[in-house]
Amino acid sequence: MPMFGRDAELKDLSALVDGPGDQSGILIEGEPGIGKSTLVEQTAAAAAIAGLRVLRTAGVEAERNLVFAGLHRLLYPLRREFDALPPRQFDALATALGMSDATDEPSIHLVGLAALTLLADTAADRAVLVVAEDVHWLDLASAEVLAFVARRIDSEPVAMLATLRDGTTSPLRDAGLTVMCIGPLPDDDANELLDSTAPELPAQVRHRVLAEAHGNPLALTELPMAVADLTDTALALPLTERLEQAFSARGAALPGPTRSALLVAALNDGDSAAETLTAAGILLQSAVTSEVLAPAVAARLISVGSGTVTFRHPLVRSALAAAATAAERRRAHLALAETLDDLPERQVWHRAAGAAGADEDVAAALEGAAERSRHRGGTVAALERAAALSVTPGRRADRLLRAAELAVDSGHRDTAERLVGAARTLPLTAEQEATAKWVLSGFEDGMRDNPSHIGELAALATSVAADGFPDAALRILWGAAARCFWSEPGPDIRRAVLAVADTVGIPEGDPRKLAIDSIVAPFERGEQVLGHLRVLAATTGRDTETDHFLSSAAYQVGAFDLAAHFAGAAAPGFRSAGQLGLLTRALAIQAWSLARVGDLAAAAPIAAEAVAFARETGQPFMHATVTTVQAEIAALRGDYPQAAALTADAERTGLAAGARPVLATVQLTRALIALGEGRFDDAYADLARIHNPRDPSHSPALCAYFLSELAEAAVRAGRTDAMADLLRELEPTAASTPSPALHIGMRYARAVLAGDKAGELFATALAADLTGWPAERGRLHLAYGEWLRRQRRVVESRTHLRMAREIFDALGFAAWSERARLELRSAGESSPNRDPDARERLTPHELSIAQLAAQGLTNREIGQRLYLSHRTVSTHLHRIFPKLGISSRGDLAALLPASDETAD
Repeated sequence: MPMFGRDAELKDLSALVDGPGDQSGILIEGEPGIGKSTLVEQTAAAAAIAGLRVLRTAGVEAERNLVFAGLHRLLYPLRREFDALPPRQFDALATALGMSDATDEPSIHLVGLAALTLLADTAADRAVLVVAEDVHWLDLASAEVLAFVARRIDSEPVAMLATLRDGTTSPLRDAGLTVMCIGPLPDDDANELLDSTAPELPAQVRHRVLAEAHGNPLALTELPMAVADLTDTALALPLTERLEQAFSARGAALPGPTRSALLVAALNDGDSAAETLTAAGILLQSAVTSEVLAPAVAARLISVGSGTVTFRHPLVRSALAAAATAAERRRAHLALAETLDDLPERQVWHRAAGAAGADEDVAAALEGAAERSRHRGGTVAALERAAALSVTPGRRADRLLRAAELAVDSGHRDTAERLVGAARTLPLTAEQEATAKWVLSGFEDGMRDNPSHIGELAALATSVAADGFPDAALRILWGAAARCFWSEPGPDIRRAVLAVADTVGIPEGDPRKLAIDSIVAPFERGEQVLGHLRVLAATTGRDTETDHFLSSAAYQVGAFDLAAHFAGAAAPGFRSAGQLGLLTRALAIQAWSLARVGDLAAAAPIAAEAVAFARETGQPFMHATVTTVQAEIAALRGDYPQAAALTADAERTGLAAGARPVLATVQLTRALIALGEGRFDDAYADLARIHNPRDPSHSPALCAYFLSELAEAAVRAGRTDAMADLLRELEPTAASTPSPALHIGMRYARAVLAGDKAGELFATALAADLTGWPAERGRLHLAYGEWLRRQRRVVESRTHLRMAREIFDALGFAAWSERARLELRSAGESSPNRDPDARERLTPHELSIAQLAAQGLTNREIGQRLYLSHRTVSTHLHRIFPKLGISSRGDLAALLPASDETAD
């Protein structure tokens, strides 16, 4: 049938077919029957004629609980190409699609990378169009994988075409696809369509159909056949309900056996004709053949072919299911369950749907299915249904809370809140209520929680440990500690958390204990934490989770060089396992720490990757944290407009949730901008806020780690007395901990405040171990050189100013380099102009790719590391070469020598 009134849409879709890779794809959105499927069919047909390979899947409401069902349908035609995938990707995809007996849970992102690699490899020979219809009904795991792929195919000969019903949601909505909103047909086109489908319609009926259809093509096609049977009340219903009523009325006119077979097909979570006929035979207690479906085919409700039963439109399926009684639906589900003996995962869902009331046997079977399905992406639906079938309120609450925990793990806050709300309508034990509080605070590290909840978590950890579950107690304590980092609960609550950590039987050197101690009491426990960290620094790479905990501990106690080392060791494990949420956190610590010690070349690409992953994994506060790192890097490089814009972006998120570490780093960056622009009073005011306990940017640990910047601002703003008072207040803290950042800052501050007697203090500061802290060494040389010049010791000053210039040139601290040059000029020595380093000519994302290529990694290996396709890597390298003035990847190693941070 020809299309009416969609010329503009077809033109845009033709462009997608003509240039796959020019854009990620198109998401067609509109109400049921508006013509989404017709547009898809025309586009798929055009793509096939143009030589594209068309791969298709579709969401089916009955399959929403079958994890990766949609992805299986899409990729199964490519199963012979699976063997060419890298081993970890092959294992992840085979496990996800039920083609492997592996029990390790594959991450969504690793499955996504496997799907991306498979599609990109397929497209190397022949461009690919991925079609995904009714994505609002796709199982969540499949939808998330497709969203992952959609974000990464903009430079691939792969395009995606998806459809979404108005008023529904899907991960694909935020995946970078161009949204095409389909509205009603214009009046002329609606008239032309009606003429083509019902030319003999009486004028009065015709007028009524046009008025009721409101330009909806499906309504214009179907209502003429049903309008005589629909009452005025029915026509007052919303259009979707009128269409469903029209379809159900057509179904009601069919013979009884056909209606029964149609109901089975409508409730089946597959499209197998054999399954439908077998179950229909069980339901009717007699053998049936495909002839039973012939009247439904004649009524244009279904089509039968190639062993499948396909409904003409999703509304037909939902209409027939809704028209049946609850008892009829239960009997049909039980017939399907009896048919699916060899498919227990599907069978249990039909058993559950066929249950008339509470049924503990089915609930237990569903609970088992929920645990098994976690190995294929995780699901809460089975546990939620198991809760509904539970015999006792206690078991129902347990299952609801367990489902909520899984929702937290998957990052689905709305679902977790709904499940906890349902649990709280039941009589809960004290432990269940505590679990409910803990689960709800699992998002955003509890930043929006009342600080009193931290004490409750500590008490819960004590109880759980007493019951013999130390690992669970540790997990709860870690949650309490994280809240102590993001917020400031006060010394009493901090002591309470620490006391619990000391009494739950965790060995002192346990990395989890070190991390908890360092967050809750970074100065009080700093000496013993640092002692363990220095010993453990030689053992990195053995256990990813251990390295991650140690990186957090090192960061908290101000050992930023060690924090970057441990985080760099943790990142590859999270990366290879596809744990992008945890990878984001490891990269954030690594980038933040590298920026603090001055390695901007390494920090910039890591921060850029962390920002992208934070956005993709739905971690707004990690996104804000790493945005502050990017702002700090921009400020240190002298790009103050960019630094100010990034700072404002991060501050919006930080202020909304009271995320103190984010706001503290915001103030640091503002001070760096002010120092560079000569606004020393502003710089001092910005940093002094961090030390004010009543200010939202006050962070008990971080405020002690920015002393060098604060001291410089104080001297230049004439606030030396206030700075001296602050140093005296910090002396007891400094005496209690060997924190490197604190002591480096204290030594710098003492020197610049000492006036005419500063020489010995500068010498002492430079004699300290600054290995791994190049920015602090450069800052000391600059300040010492400036002091020497003011003392008229010009010749001596040049040595230090020259050293400062060379350090800052190497680090890319453009504004600081210029300051050292000006000082040298005043000391009678000119400086050569600084040429931008190769790293500074590339964007952070390009730099990540170039550094890996310089290490000798292939495009495919780089893609695996960065979660990109190898073709995307190739495209980036061809843009990188001209920027660097080279013609091949062989020249990269000389321009970009590997560092510890890029060689993980």
